[in-house]
Amino acid sequence: MNAAVALIVVLIVALLLGMPIIWSLALASVVSIALNPDLQYVIIAQRLFAGSDSFALLAVPAFMLAGDIMSKGGLSKRLVGFANAFFGWISGGLSIVALMSCTFFAAISGSSVATTAAIGGILHPEMVKKGYPSDYSAAVQAVGGTLGIVIPPSIVFVIYGNVTGVSISGLLMSGIIPGVLAGILLCVYAWYAAKKNNWPKEERFSASVAATATKDAIWALLMPIIILGGIYAGIFTPTESAVVAVFYGLLVCLLVYREMSAKTLWEILKGTAVSTANIMMLVVTAQVFGYLITYYNIPSAVAAWFMSFCTSKFLFLVLTIILLTIAGMFMDNGSIILILGPILAPLAVMYGVDPIHYGLLVVFVLAMGQVTPPFGTCMFVACGISGRPVSGVAKALMPFIGVELACAFLVAFVPFLSLFLPNLLK
Repeated sequence: MNAAVALIVVLIVALLLGMPIIWSLALASVVSIALNPDLQYVIIAQRLFAGSDSFALLAVPAFMLAGDIMSKGGLSKRLVGFANAFFGWISGGLSIVALMSCTFFAAISGSSVATTAAIGGILHPEMVKKGYPSDYSAAVQAVGGTLGIVIPPSIVFVIYGNVTGVSISGLLMSGIIPGVLAGILLCVYAWYAAKKNNWPKEERFSASVAATATKDAIWALLMPIIILGGIYAGIFTPTESAVVAVFYGLLVCLLVYREMSAKTLWEILKGTAVSTANIMMLVVTAQVFGYLITYYNIPSAVAAWFMSFCTSKFLFLVLTIILLTIAGMFMDNGSIILILGPILAPLAVMYGVDPIHYGLLVVFVLAMGQVTPPFGTCMFVACGISGRPVSGVAKALMPFIGVELACAFLVAFVPFLSLFLPNLLK
């Protein structure tokens, strides 16, 4: 019992002291093993190897590489042009263009931070130039980027599936409808805010401009269709689809757009290698921690505690949203999934929640956490792009966070939204 308590207490204390999550997990695991005479340190090596020996995890570096290739190969500006041609003429059109561009880019990059950086770097200055408040403009880029981990391909879905054993292909498909729905509702609020504040809109809709923009962006728009279509048709697995995305991105950027040099590609490869190493260190360390959580029957203890006062599936889903919203304020989503995933996923099954539906809910709420003060990563990126203080951007984000929170409850209590497409795979 002392070893089990030490596992949790050391982790919490280490995090409060500001220790990186990787070393917090490692320290908690080492201390717990040291206090348990029935365990030996060789378990650490065994679990590190077992945690990295996963075919599904090969998708992580491949999706990261594909996203970097497409973001730096001329993709983002074409998506912006496409969105502007179709939505720029609406009231508050440029803010809607930013949100739609982020939605398209999220479906390709699979990364929220990359989406905010790529689209925000282009559109924030343009929105300010057109008369939008700088804080509001930064908030739009930040909240648009959150959809990056909900709309497939998504690295976070791959990690969640690997940690919990839930079907990764099912998780990827589950994010399409909720992600698109959230994007539409965010655009509706942007339209309302623009009408209320009399913010500007672009020129009238032009069919010729729209046709030209579509032709220019067609290769970028085809990418998510090819990836998801291939998975749905059974041509390749989610892991294999990541490699397909890399080769497709290289072909488009090198042979079609021709905006990527060998030097740029080398820099992308180096950046992906570093990012992959960081993620894999976190994943394998969390595998050791997760093994000890299971060994000490902590999920069973938490389940018994939950069952003592949480008497319905409805209440369990509400508590999940509250818990993950609070956790998202202080930790990154990968760390939260690696720590809480092995505990919450079995609980969801006990309450009769479909594992894919629950996985989608977890990722959706954590997506919102990326713009929730005080430590939202997308919010910080948007502040860096705009040069605005966190306080101002956070205030402008509040209505958008309200929209995403409403979407989270809708997703939680309407399972059809997340399960319709995965059920077609069966």
